[in-house]
Amino acid sequence: MTNERYETSKIVMVRYGELFLKSEPVKRHFIRILTDNIHRALRAEGIDHHIETPRGRILIHGSEMNRMVSSVARVFGVIDAGICDQTTNNPELLIPAAATRAKNALSHGQSFAVRVKRQLKTGPSSQELAALIGAEIQKVIPGVSVNLTHPDYELIVEIRESGGFICDYRIAGPGGLPLTTQGTVLCLLSSGIDSPVAAWLMMKRGCSLEALFVDGGRWSGSDVFSTAVENLRRLSTWCPGHPIRMQVISSERLFDAMKEQSELPKVCCVICKRFMIRAASALAERTGALALVTGENLGQVASQTLPNLATISSAATIPIIRPLITYDKQEIINLAKTIGTYSGQQGDLACRAVPLRPATNAALSDIQALEMHLNIPALVAGSLKESRSVIAMNGRIEDNGKSVRL
Repeated sequence: MTNERYETSKIVMVRYGELFLKSEPVKRHFIRILTDNIHRALRAEGIDHHIETPRGRILIHGSEMNRMVSSVARVFGVIDAGICDQTTNNPELLIPAAATRAKNALSHGQSFAVRVKRQLKTGPSSQELAALIGAEIQKVIPGVSVNLTHPDYELIVEIRESGGFICDYRIAGPGGLPLTTQGTVLCLLSSGIDSPVAAWLMMKRGCSLEALFVDGGRWSGSDVFSTAVENLRRLSTWCPGHPIRMQVISSERLFDAMKEQSELPKVCCVICKRFMIRAASALAERTGALALVTGENLGQVASQTLPNLATISSAATIPIIRPLITYDKQEIINLAKTIGTYSGQQGDLACRAVPLRPATNAALSDIQALEMHLNIPALVAGSLKESRSVIAMNGRIEDNGKSVRL
């Protein structure tokens, strides 16, 4: 080894995945948006930083490494992020730097593996360099062994034009596409488990989010509205620097009108869903949303049978996207727990308008006849006219411009 002194500096390396599949102009555009979203996330946390974008990676300079990694790992489009030692790409200087990184984490009796990736194709091959680093690690840390399949410790080394990067852990990000690259969708957000997960999945695919909450008033449980707002707040932590507006309208008059028929009809749930879809379609025209998003899951409840979903969909004027349509309930719950929208304390979330035996195969002609009798267009227009907005940003809520503490 050379006696020349090697120096390292700490840096956060961000990797992205699916963007590599895009054409060069689209990829550059998406990376600019991803970088802007990372800036927004770090600024929301008050973290001073500087970003570089060499080919294939995003590098973040700053003094608060752990906070930067935690923040960046929640940005859509990020595959993972880790704190790296940045040094020279000269193998004779890189090898001892890598061994020093391993020495801080690896101890006698443990196994390790070295993974090397090269952007530069000069000098030792990836396998040769990994072997040289491994030999140096065994030299400076007695009693350690190589295990390439199930090591106790893994050292990752990248050789790039801008230098060598040494890392031994990465925090997984959500992946997907950068937020705002795919236009705006309007999500029917509720107090339940499903709709926030559906909204999150659409954000992961690069969609900006608007939301609509339909408040049942006295027909719904006492905790329904506050729980829906909490769902909105939690979703906003995944898009720092980007506000999410939720329009709130009432369906109380709809239920009152149906109750006047002597009892709530078996098709009450289907009519309610069509009411929501009508209102959401009208709101989407105002906001420029390109599609509606719901948390519906095939066969989960009576209103989500395939015939009823078809009847509900016919009320829409723009496409409806149902990201959870094939998910099992436990899969949805597991994902809600992972992304932080699940709460074990549900409170009073009852819907008091659900009939005892709801229809599972509502005929569209019967629905339309009842809707005409109820004058649904007027009910929708009235609810939209009296709507109010709740805005969430960076995990905080504003209700009609006033800050709200939940």
